[in-house]
Amino acid sequence: MTQDERRVWLIRALEEERRAWGGDTPDVSDDAEGQRLLLRALVNVRPPEPADPELLRVQDAYLRERLAERGGAVGEKDMSFSPEGIAVWRGDITRLAADGIVNAANSQMLGCFVPNHRCIDNAIQTYAGIQMRLECARQMAAQGHKEPTGRAKITPGYNLPAAHVLHTVGPTVGGAIPSPHDRALLDSCYTSCLELAHERGLASLAFCCISTGEFGYPNREAAQVAVATVRDWKRQTNSKMKVIFDVFKPVDYDIYRGLLGVRG
Repeated sequence: MTQDERRVWLIRALEEERRAWGGDTPDVSDDAEGQRLLLRALVNVRPPEPADPELLRVQDAYLRERLAERGGAVGEKDMSFSPEGIAVWRGDITRLAADGIVNAANSQMLGCFVPNHRCIDNAIQTYAGIQMRLECARQMAAQGHKEPTGRAKITPGYNLPAAHVLHTVGPTVGGAIPSPHDRALLDSCYTSCLELAHERGLASLAFCCISTGEFGYPNREAAQVAVATVRDWKRQTNSKMKVIFDVFKPVDYDIYRGLLGVRG
């Protein structure tokens, strides 16, 4: 099966599921990009219901090839670390081959259900595949309540280059000046992820810019908390874990490079 054939096959399979569940089935576009967007949307809105093994098999093959189409995996050798074991890298976190990457999740911990939304939660769930939402749903059902802000959970990375994904819910600020409580919650997000990664023996961990997107935490203030918390934790624990601050926007790249003292 070619990549084009896999894409159409997956769209048809997911549409068939939706018909069985009473959902609508949009028309399939003739062009590849339109099909990619439709497939992503169908995955985004899919509830955490068990999936047919053949669906997962074709999906996994499709996502492996999709990673190559998007430029392939990026490893530690592709970035420069400071003597304290910290790096800043600008790019798509779903391409990072770290031991763990951090997802800015919501309190449901099931991923973003908005079709083709541009948040990091949507991207990570999309390129990890259906299995991640199923595992998140299993953990949340066992927990029995929404995920508190500042904690962390871990899942496999499934079809991502990263071996694991750590999911954390950041504080919602909405563009206001963060309060001391907001700062403490954001600090807790970073500390919880670091502690959980340490417990699981992860040698490298890549953070996204937690809470700066839909949750509205100001970029510079969020970066200040992130850098200070990671530095303090590494100093207190003497951990050799490599930490990557993954950024997507130019403004965040400049902020982190300035805080970390990166030259050039």
